[in-house]
Amino acid sequence: MAGERVAEPLALGTPPGRWLVVVTVLASGMAFLDATAVQVALPAIGREFDSSLSGLQWTVTGYTLTLASLILLGGSLGDRYGRRRVFVIGVVWFAAASLLCGLAQSTGQLVAARAFQGIGGALLTPGSLALIQSSFRTADRARAIGLWSALGGIAGLIGPFLGGVLVDTVSWRLVFLINVPIAVVIVAVAGRHVPESRDGGHHGRFDHLGAALGATALGGITYALIAAGEDPGRSDVLAAAALGVLSGFAFVARERRTADPMLPLGVFADRQFTGANLATLAVYGALGGGGLFLVLQLQTVLGYDATAAGAAMLPSILVITLLAPRFGALAQRIGPRLPMTVGPLVVAVGTLLLARVDGSLPYAVEVLPGSLLQGLGMAVTVAPLTATVLAAAPDALAGVASGVNNAVARAAQLLAVAALPVAVGLGGSDYTDPAAFTDGYRMATMLCAALFAAGGLISWVTIRNDVLRA
Repeated sequence: MAGERVAEPLALGTPPGRWLVVVTVLASGMAFLDATAVQVALPAIGREFDSSLSGLQWTVTGYTLTLASLILLGGSLGDRYGRRRVFVIGVVWFAAASLLCGLAQSTGQLVAARAFQGIGGALLTPGSLALIQSSFRTADRARAIGLWSALGGIAGLIGPFLGGVLVDTVSWRLVFLINVPIAVVIVAVAGRHVPESRDGGHHGRFDHLGAALGATALGGITYALIAAGEDPGRSDVLAAAALGVLSGFAFVARERRTADPMLPLGVFADRQFTGANLATLAVYGALGGGGLFLVLQLQTVLGYDATAAGAAMLPSILVITLLAPRFGALAQRIGPRLPMTVGPLVVAVGTLLLARVDGSLPYAVEVLPGSLLQGLGMAVTVAPLTATVLAAAPDALAGVASGVNNAVARAAQLLAVAALPVAVGLGGSDYTDPAAFTDGYRMATMLCAALFAAGGLISWVTIRNDVLRA
């Protein structure tokens, strides 16, 4: 095998296996927590900086843009130079950028710092999964990924509540500053307990042009979508859209021709890999767009403060905590096709229930059922989806496979956050107007439910049950 691995694959129940899970969960959890906590902090940020809706969108997408654009490069760097090494560099970078976010004095400064933060996320995020895939023995990988998904998901779900508490009791700035001490712990533990691995088949040649074209494609399309919310006929909107589309075609052409591509297009020849990534595109696009709209709906229309808005989604934490590892193990036994089909459909039903949220009914009737169904559906989906993507690629390409899947997930969220306000006719300061925002929220949530359902149907058509067999 071309990939260089640790001498003996780790077992999940051993101390080295547990340390590896702890470190990867802390790092990915830090990134997940920050991403979800920021959404709850958006109204407070908007008030302090007098931001427009596009300014709030860029606060979210500034991070997601660099993350999605560079995450493939992050996975490739880990495969070449050591997954642990690049992972640790990413953690340090993420913490430094978080400090800059916490010190920002304007919307522009915050967006720039968030973009810088995304670079760190692009280095650490694929490293988390690649370390699990390349270090654990085959029989334990699905369960390890299930643990990673559950515990990391908890951080993401706690994020809105914790962010709300920090916003209401101290300042939105602590949403970012809290990452610094967490990063110190991760670096200390990783250096002592995490094994190194790399792909010996790489020779250190980087696809700089491919990375630049990919970033330009996403950046141009994102800018065009967000700016179109203010004035779709502006010349810069049309120019950015054209630049993004042309750069996308050029990126594909470049990756086909170069000898050592950032994205080896051959991995998409595997039906399972392609199908799982298409399902990821639908599910995570809906998750990112729907989450943004729900948090703003709770605060703008229902009058929740930041803490209450974050706490409104807490019940789903218990569902994911209890069930995600179990569904990961179940997928290992019965195959991923059924969980990957049923899970997104359950999330779609929960999302349709949340479309009716307008403050006319108590929380237990209006918000809780949809939140619980979303948690249940994601618990069923995440571990088998991630395990299928990684199992469909050779171990030597673990970093690339993880990077592709993360890039697809982040690009989906990026484009959904940028496109949904335009699609439902929201812009400017509409997020502060309850009547205007409610109409847009309802339509956006139904579109997200359709995307979740599409993810389930894609899985049913493309995924085989034997893909996770050892």
